[in-house]
Amino acid sequence: MADKSQILIVEDDLDLSEMLNAYFRVQGYDVLTAAWGKDAVKLSTDHNPDLVVLDIRLPDIDGYEVCRQLRTNRRTQDIPVIFLTEKRDRVDKLAGLELGVVDYITKPFDIQELRLRVRNSLRRASQQILVNPVTNLPEGQLVDERLNELLLQDKPWAILTIGIQGLEAFGDQYGFIASDDVMRAVTLMINNAIREVGKDGDFIGHLSTNEFVIISDPEHVAAIRERIEVRVKQSMEYFYPLKDRDEARKAMAENRLRLMVGQLVSSEGQLADLEALKAAIGKHRHLES
Repeated sequence: MADKSQILIVEDDLDLSEMLNAYFRVQGYDVLTAAWGKDAVKLSTDHNPDLVVLDIRLPDIDGYEVCRQLRTNRRTQDIPVIFLTEKRDRVDKLAGLELGVVDYITKPFDIQELRLRVRNSLRRASQQILVNPVTNLPEGQLVDERLNELLLQDKPWAILTIGIQGLEAFGDQYGFIASDDVMRAVTLMINNAIREVGKDGDFIGHLSTNEFVIISDPEHVAAIRERIEVRVKQSMEYFYPLKDRDEARKAMAENRLRLMVGQLVSSEGQLADLEALKAAIGKHRHLES
């Protein structure tokens, strides 16, 4: 079923692995298994499981190295990991915590305790999905709820969207840390614009990973838009690493990173539902020169 949470169990003891596989399938989870660390990294990249239960002692690379590789891959960096191990030393637990491990359980363990730890980790992860991990701004359901509220209110409203086109290619060239820094910088510019020329209660979130949405009113939206456009365009060159500043000017001339802006106000017509609202937002997007 599509709504099943998927767990990857990484354990080289085949009897234990088979037991955990059968147990969690009965509990209603979709289960993948791996006995080798490298296989665990590949399965995580290919399937993006909701949770990894990871033994530290593996035949090839250890669980710490598996976790490091997951954390340095943009696709897998946010997958929660539970360490499953015979090690009890405080230093081992600290090493796991430094890698962002969400929980730690030692062998021999109580299967009911492991089940509850898995359930709780999945619940925490599902709650975090509502906030973008890079910008800490709301996304997904939280944004949809806010947009739905606009359709029910009588007061005039305005929606502004700010996107950075070409950011994925930028990340491929300079690394995901550089692309995340761009998103954080744009977030700061948007927050400053709202504080300076917006109003109390203005909303900022994500329509998609690389696109922001700002909800304000027709009276303030033009000033917010102008302030953001000016600052993003002035900063575009500095999004590139300093050692590539000459390359940055060339890239800017070729429009590799471009600002995409959209604006929609309530006076432009009645919208029946959220789907119609999002379609209208899409029609108003355009690339800035």
